[in-house]
Amino acid sequence: MNNQSSKSEKFLKGTFILTIASFVVKVIGSLNWIFVSRILGGEGIGLYQMAFPIYFFAMTVSQAGVPVAISIITAERVALNDIYGAKRVFRISMMLMLITGILFSTLTYFAASWLIDLQFIRDPRAYLSVVALAPTVFFVTFLSSSRGYLQGWQRMTPTAVSQIVEQIFRVITMILLADLLLPWGLEYAAAGASLGALAGAVTGLMVLVYFHIKLNREIDAKYGVDLKPSPQTKDESTLKIMKRIFTLSLPVSAASIMLPVVSNLDLMIVPQRLEVAGYSVHQATELFGYLTGMAVPLVNLATILTASLAVSIVPAISEARALKDTTRIYRQTAAAVRISNFVCFPAFIIVFLLATPIASLIYNAPGAGPAVMISAVSIILLGLHQVSTGVLQGLGHTTIPMVNMILAAAAKVALNWTLTAMPALGIMGAAWATAADMGVAAFINLYFIYRYIGYKMELGQLIKTIVSSAVMAAAVKLFYDFTIAQWNMAVFSLFGAVIVGCLVYLAVMAAIGGILEEDMQRIPLIGRAGVKLFRKLGLFKN
Repeated sequence: MNNQSSKSEKFLKGTFILTIASFVVKVIGSLNWIFVSRILGGEGIGLYQMAFPIYFFAMTVSQAGVPVAISIITAERVALNDIYGAKRVFRISMMLMLITGILFSTLTYFAASWLIDLQFIRDPRAYLSVVALAPTVFFVTFLSSSRGYLQGWQRMTPTAVSQIVEQIFRVITMILLADLLLPWGLEYAAAGASLGALAGAVTGLMVLVYFHIKLNREIDAKYGVDLKPSPQTKDESTLKIMKRIFTLSLPVSAASIMLPVVSNLDLMIVPQRLEVAGYSVHQATELFGYLTGMAVPLVNLATILTASLAVSIVPAISEARALKDTTRIYRQTAAAVRISNFVCFPAFIIVFLLATPIASLIYNAPGAGPAVMISAVSIILLGLHQVSTGVLQGLGHTTIPMVNMILAAAAKVALNWTLTAMPALGIMGAAWATAADMGVAAFINLYFIYRYIGYKMELGQLIKTIVSSAVMAAAVKLFYDFTIAQWNMAVFSLFGAVIVGCLVYLAVMAAIGGILEEDMQRIPLIGRAGVKLFRKLGLFKN
């Protein structure tokens, strides 16, 4: 039992570390865009954004999902005490990344002028930005693979530290070079901003080199310098290892590519169907911006913890699977789903009920309220999708989430086409379609998890979460409506409603047994203190 607990603490500690890092990175990124936008203006930002999708696509294809595969295989090898095998897999994968990194960096560089000639990139001034981003593909490929290897050892601190360092240097370089090169012309300033990605990737990689050296010293001290292959891997050829890497990684890569594909489908369908619903071109563009530029980022912000959870659960499940520890697989899956619901339900309540005040405060766009409100439903479903995808990947079934995403995307296209054209729904129809996209993928994932490990969502726990969220919703609504009517202080009412709502949610969850002692015990830093407090209050037994 102690071993089970320590493994779960390690898994949740990794989630906690990645969540903090993700939050810091997003805050720095948000501040960055304020400064860069002031330097480049809308036109300069447009040039940068024309180049970025080319870079993102090349980066995604060059990695081909290998970091996830490295994480899975490394966790398996380490669980079986095959340290030689883990290091060998890493060497082979880095050789692959060297080849693909050079190939796609070169292709990105030479494709820049070709894409402009074909009018795929409409503004020729974006050429320098694409060229500036080309070498970044090479370094990011190595960066991601190194993170995958260290995550396989369930070391999440290297990923967290490298993400923060990468973002800091990226932001500093973007601002400095954009400002310095602006006198040369807007295209040079945009290219300077693009070079920020290269500076970030190089410095992030340097951080990971330090952690690799540290890990190797620990391995040498524990296992000795002269590592020997285990009986299972002695006769395993390089070709066989490469085949396993590609078997696991290609579906992950295909799933990653689905994200920009779905975004492009939205771009083609949603504005057009809004016009069918009776909106002008200008209105359709504005509403599309409300959904994709305001509502969707809020949903992603609300699911930072579950995104981190999805990363840290992959090696944890892989390790348990290698040891054939079905009990631990089940317990970790159940804990991940409970945590997802515990966080995402109150986030849904806050965004759903306070959609217009949130849109007004953050974006100064109260018109985005309806899109934000319906998009709040996606928070719960996206959280489940992220966690269930991580579980399936950890189980070695990387193809299933990819197929599910394709099915979900097909459902989204059909619903976008139908619902968005309805005058009564408009952009809310597109928001419902996005929620359905996440929901279809999540519930099919959960079905396959049930098939493989017999896990079903704990109904009693789910009901307690829903009841607590309903009470929270009443508290949020009453507090906001009362204070806004009495004092008309929007910021006070908004933040006050959030704080009161969260306190009520936690109190009700604790009172009805929705917070499990074993879950709280494993929360890094605050878990043990929380257990002591709850015991004093009589909510947990001594």
